[in-house]
Amino acid sequence: MEPTRVFDLLAYQAAHFPQADALAAKVNGQWVQTSTEQFVAQARGLARGLAALGLQPKDRVAIISTNRPEWVIADYGIQMAGAISVPLYPTITPEDYRFIFQDSGTKLVLCGTDELLGKARQAAEGMAEPPMLYTFDQVAGARHWAEIIGLEAQTPEAELERRMAAVQPDDLYTIIYTSGTTGVPKGVMLSHHNLIANITGSLPAMPANHDARALSFLPLCHVYERMVMGIYVRCGVAVYFAESMETIGDNLKEVRPQLFTTVPRLLEKVYDKIVAKGRELTGIKRALFFWALELGHRYEIGKPMGAWYDLQLSLANKLIFSKWREALGGNVLAIVSGAAALQPRLARVFRAARIAVMEGYGLTETSPVISVNRMEETGCRVGTVGLVIDNVQVRIADDGEILVKGPSVFLGYWNRPDLTDEAIDTEGWFHTGDIGEITEGKFLKITDRKKEIFKTSGGKYIAPQPLENKLKESMVVEQVMVVGEGERFPSALIVPAFEPLRSWCRLKGIVYTTDAQMIEHPAVLDKFQAELDKLNADLAQYEKIKKFCLLPALWTIERGEITPTLKLRRKAILHNYKAQMEALYA
Repeated sequence: MEPTRVFDLLAYQAAHFPQADALAAKVNGQWVQTSTEQFVAQARGLARGLAALGLQPKDRVAIISTNRPEWVIADYGIQMAGAISVPLYPTITPEDYRFIFQDSGTKLVLCGTDELLGKARQAAEGMAEPPMLYTFDQVAGARHWAEIIGLEAQTPEAELERRMAAVQPDDLYTIIYTSGTTGVPKGVMLSHHNLIANITGSLPAMPANHDARALSFLPLCHVYERMVMGIYVRCGVAVYFAESMETIGDNLKEVRPQLFTTVPRLLEKVYDKIVAKGRELTGIKRALFFWALELGHRYEIGKPMGAWYDLQLSLANKLIFSKWREALGGNVLAIVSGAAALQPRLARVFRAARIAVMEGYGLTETSPVISVNRMEETGCRVGTVGLVIDNVQVRIADDGEILVKGPSVFLGYWNRPDLTDEAIDTEGWFHTGDIGEITEGKFLKITDRKKEIFKTSGGKYIAPQPLENKLKESMVVEQVMVVGEGERFPSALIVPAFEPLRSWCRLKGIVYTTDAQMIEHPAVLDKFQAELDKLNADLAQYEKIKKFCLLPALWTIERGEITPTLKLRRKAILHNYKAQMEALYA
């Protein structure tokens, strides 16, 4: 039988593709594997233990942890007990945790580490009904999650089966709090059917099967990696968890995965490192590197490039791009990119290097996938977010907004029927807030965020996102925000990529002092003006970015300037850099 509830995916794996390494993570420098059999036993044990603790069906259980096998096992155990999981970002503040604990009525929290336990304790302090707190790590003075599993004998198997049988596909599966770019947390309610429908609709795009391994490092508390985890479980893909964001390169070489998911910024950093190493080469090696790179940037997906180009590209793959593939483990079939726009040049050059980057699009409210580019070139177009998945409908409204309908559209916002009514119209269409179009009759293209488009004092509308994405193609630009609401012209707030900037200064013979001093150095300012000039050359007069300001520090989640998925919180940035904005338009 096909799965109808999320925990059915695990039973499906056990019946069809049992794995010795269903889940794996490094412990004391060694990869430790969890088999499908162990996965099932631990999830069921946790479910019975939760019941023994008094957790009732539909009670809420929060998970605060980085990616690890315990995260996934806990998620499935919570479902089997009939409870509802509330995943939280490890990076948000105790104040955010407190709001979510209270808003969701969280009964129990599973924390990954001592540090996260401390934040959860701080959040729970003074609550009328504080949640029970447990940890995945062994922490002195704290209750370990194994204690819950140790209670399983107190709940008969028959009671667990009764609870699981009572869970219906349309029942609430999870509440995912998304602060978005406004800063106000909203609890997105997804049912079992929502997620299963999205998995089913996305399966035709899946490039691997039960013989494959995946490396996981995007946060499981985000719907993107969580839904993909469901696909991995459904297809019997072995999942290895990266030790940290800093060790991804090493872990790729160790695991040699066939696929992984990422966000564009990480791919940009991989590309920038590759190019930086190429610049360090000399003589014929350097010439060959940049010859291959230029070929890659000219690559057109789905279009014949001619025999001479094909011959050159074949040679470039043998001499240069083979090293790129080896750096990613040597086995990568595809990389799935989402959560933000992918630079078209990256899509081209990685495809040319025989690394398929499948850019997709979706929102938490759509479970998340709406569309995705396929591994086959007939189903892929650079600059688009691919083909709409089979069981989802998309309509472009009169004002250009993308509207979505289908079985993966969420149930609504927890405790906020007013916001639900704003998001889903009377005909059942979910309003995404994104502006887009359909190209070639089938490929969805995102052009901007509806609420981010602004008007200059001259009455011209500016879509900032395409300008920002183009500027981020520069190796010396880390973060950028285009501004100019109600002003005469657009400007840009730019945070430099300081490591590449140091390298550039070395090449130019410029003594690098401090980040704060270098952003005022005349030669550095000239470099950034040159980057803007390149962008402005292709823009209409009213779109040209006339001024810019370099900033000395990255925008952070802690200061409320970016979301946990790295989207800009524009109001917060404008507030924090009010003086710089005023100087731009003085």
